Amino acid sequence: MLRNIEFLQGSTVTARDGDVGKVTQVYFDDEKWGVRYLVVETGDWLRDRQVLISPYAVSHTDPGSSAVHVKLTRQQVRDSPNIDAHKPVSRQHETEYLRYYGYPTYWGGANVWGMGAYPAFDSPSATMGLPLGALSVSPAVEPDTDEPPADIHLRSTEEVKGYHIETIDGTIGHVSGFVFDDEAWVIRYLTVDTRNWWPGGKEVLLATDWIELIDWFGSTVSTTLTREAIKHSPAYDDAIPVDRDYETALYEFYGRESYWSKDGMVSPGKIRP
Repeated sequence: MLRNIEFLQGSTVTARDGDVGKVTQVYFDDEKWGVRYLVVETGDWLRDRQVLISPYAVSHTDPGSSAVHVKLTRQQVRDSPNIDAHKPVSRQHETEYLRYYGYPTYWGGANVWGMGAYPAFDSPSATMGLPLGALSVSPAVEPDTDEPPADIHLRSTEEVKGYHIETIDGTIGHVSGFVFDDEAWVIRYLTVDTRNWWPGGKEVLLATDWIELIDWFGSTVSTTLTREAIKHSPAYDDAIPVDRDYETALYEFYGRESYWSKDGMVSPGKIRP
């Protein structure tokens, strides 16, 4: 099911034995647009500490109640590696986090989640949440010693909001939000607001498949689409769920191959560091 990422903002994360906190940010990777982590503010329970929750841990979500249920205990979350949400999350920290929970890595494979298209993984209850170092770490989660410690891999959706959309013939609109797949946990579309860029503007969807470049320093998202095409593309209404009929019409309008016809593969384009 496709949902606006705003659904996750403010959602309560509920563990097996009680609430953990509320989602404040969503981190996605800058290569395949996978939603990698929810940043959760724990409030008074852990003295306002922030923790990461991976989609690997999510059992289900409740759209009506804005709740995210996870296959964890509060103690497991309490003992998880600390993060500083004011700093970029490095691959080294991710390795430490994945090692703690016993999760597989998502990088290095052809699909969004490494060898699979979905974050399907059940960690053995006997090892989940053991202290760091108690787990047997496979070669897949060993740090890459050739990688700079400060190398940045994850971005917050809040950071990318407001980035300008650069087409092959000019600027049109800015990123106003994100639409993600709550089964594959991947961002399928950026919502683009063009109303401040031309009279009679509207909100439209831009598939991540069609993004050629993200310039983190210039705060722009580039696409090979034209301004004229985007101006006349189907309008997007965030009050109406994005269904397959709408998606089909969108891809047919642009004459592009749909992501669901590519065996679930997402090809979001090149990213500038």
